[in-house]
Amino acid sequence: MSQKLSRIIKNACESCGNDRNRLMDIVTAIQKECGAVTLEAMDIIAKELNVQRVDVESVVSFYSFLSKEEKGKVVIRICNDVVDILKGAEDVAKVFSETLGIEIGQTAADGSISLEYTPCIGLSDQAPAVLINDVAITNLTVDKAKSIANDLKNGVLPESLTKECGDGNNANDLVKSMVKNNIIKKGSVIFAERQSEAGLEKAITMSPSDVISLIKASKVRGRGGAGFPTGMKWEFTRAAKGDKKYVVCNADEGEPGTFKDRVLLTEKFDMLCEGMAIGGYCIGSDSGIIYLRGEYAYLKAFLEKKLSQRKEVGLLGANICGKDGFNFDIRIQIGAGAYICGEETALISSCEGLRGDPKTRPPFPAQKGYLASPTTVNNVETFCSIAKILEKDAAWYSAIGTKGSTGTKILSISGDCSNPGIYEYDFGVKVSDMLKDAGAEDTKAVLIGGPSGQLIGKTDFNRIICYDDLATGGSIVIFNSYRNILEIVKSYLEFFVEESCGYCTPCRTGNVLLLNKIEEILEGKGEPSDIKYLEDLCSTVKVTSRCGLGQTSPNPVLTSIKNFREVYDAVLKLNEDGRQPTFDIKASLEVAEALQGRKSVIY
Repeated sequence: MSQKLSRIIKNACESCGNDRNRLMDIVTAIQKECGAVTLEAMDIIAKELNVQRVDVESVVSFYSFLSKEEKGKVVIRICNDVVDILKGAEDVAKVFSETLGIEIGQTAADGSISLEYTPCIGLSDQAPAVLINDVAITNLTVDKAKSIANDLKNGVLPESLTKECGDGNNANDLVKSMVKNNIIKKGSVIFAERQSEAGLEKAITMSPSDVISLIKASKVRGRGGAGFPTGMKWEFTRAAKGDKKYVVCNADEGEPGTFKDRVLLTEKFDMLCEGMAIGGYCIGSDSGIIYLRGEYAYLKAFLEKKLSQRKEVGLLGANICGKDGFNFDIRIQIGAGAYICGEETALISSCEGLRGDPKTRPPFPAQKGYLASPTTVNNVETFCSIAKILEKDAAWYSAIGTKGSTGTKILSISGDCSNPGIYEYDFGVKVSDMLKDAGAEDTKAVLIGGPSGQLIGKTDFNRIICYDDLATGGSIVIFNSYRNILEIVKSYLEFFVEESCGYCTPCRTGNVLLLNKIEEILEGKGEPSDIKYLEDLCSTVKVTSRCGLGQTSPNPVLTSIKNFREVYDAVLKLNEDGRQPTFDIKASLEVAEALQGRKSVIY
């Protein structure tokens, strides 16, 4: 086994040029081939790359799709985000468990199948959904789950489970996925008719600084949620000192309820590459990286082929579009299941073959990013918007939307509605209009921007989607009147506890304390003073956490207290005996009773 393992590892390392910075690709390949990256494998990898074994183990132990213990040849990952739970994911999980004879988190005795839960996999519009190896299975029912489990037990390959392909490029021979795009509303920018490569061809007739000026004039802002002006970011990166610069696309949409990038990668990949090439031209970079979340691995072969085709026709590589000296190429960096890698500095760490730990800022990536070089990081939708802005012009684009939020915004809408899917709106759309389009009835709450955003109630349904009012990276989850707000808050806190990188105490410990208190309240052990406790703790976590995860993780608690205070008031109470509801005197006396050999008398 050692000789075979050594050969597999040697091949994996050589395919990545024995580059220590490509450690993520190396361990991912070994995980796929061997079912684990064992301690023995780590020793061999460390020797091949001339690094310490702890460097390898720190990566393997960090990402949920990697494991030191061997997993089954087939790994079933059941999505257990809030939307999937609402749609019956727990029933589906129970059927898989009973049919396969293993619990969640276990592997069958013969090593054939592993069963796991996993957070949002970008399929909330067709939930409940699972990933079986890299095969996405959507719109599951208990009957379908039982049939699939039996097929897998009988040796059916995951690839054979796809009986019918979805629309568009989901039916491409390199994808062959049952996933559907669900593009319901097409707007005037991303999903409008366009002249391919017109933006890139126009850009190379201008100076890089003039292109940046045009982008600044369009007032386009980053579509990841924070809304930093894209032209300004590129200007900073261009001006930064460094012989080598990088363009990085953040395609790691791990925010629960978000799936717009899945559709853009499937149907608008050329538009994305065009925007990245324009970015490379502007900042003086010849290297681009697309960080593709591991949950979208089923698209990788298709995307690699598209990159090769662009290189063949002179849209990537040397002297792009015949422009002497304009060289730019793109590689895909696959992730391995870590929500924190949606944060740009954690993403950069992952691209460098490290744990997805956020970096301390300043310096910002524009000054010191990938491999300590000036780097611009933008998301998929932003790069697609850039291509359209260059095709048209700044005045055309800035006339769309609102004064402070120009252009359109793609929303991933799911939850309690009859029309879940992708919607491209001009900035400034009212929540009420959005709910009407989505077929939402009896709506109690709307989560704007995922759990790191805001949970709003009916009194806010006339507010608008824009950076100056309700900002969002794209996730919209709808809840009807039958849903328990506190259960929703609890679920999202569980997500943040699981996904925290653990680097800083406020996030690592603070989120656990928030979760514990919400659980106490749900159990009827809360009291009115808990509101202030929660608010103070939320403030501490937000202010003192190192990165965006901890700075936004308290939002489900804070916004639910603000907008659904009556839900808390209905279950918070003072005990008539004056004792705290969480104090269990019988449990507290157990040790003393054991020592004395008798039960205490409690009046």
